[in-house]
Amino acid sequence: QVQLVESGGGLVQPGGSLRLSCTASGKILSINPMGWYRQAPGKQRELVARIISGIITNYADSVKGRFTISRDNAKNTVYLQMNSLKPEDTAVYYCNLLVDTGIYWGQGTQVTVSS
Repeated sequence: QVQLVESGGGLVQPGGSLRLSCTASGKILSINPMGWYRQAPGKQRELVARIISGIITNYADSVKGRFTISRDNAKNTVYLQMNSLKPEDTAVYYCNLLVDTGIYWGQGTQVTVSS
């Protein structure tokens, strides 16, 4: 059984930075895609960034140039470095892992960007 535990959310002022972490327990492989999604109130959950095999990355257009996803395969951990945060980045951020047996989600961590 795979479990994902997220950390790093919080309240930050516009222009500030946060780093989210997500650690997976259980048997996973470096080729298993991991990513971050977010869901703002009244909106659908959307992809923020995804990393495959620790090398290939995809980003939503709204975060390109501001967010960076990375992965430490030895620690089964994926990170999301978020810089130049904007109020519209406010959402619950969810970690995501895709394996042969299905898709796993973290519990979510709140990110609030406000002055």
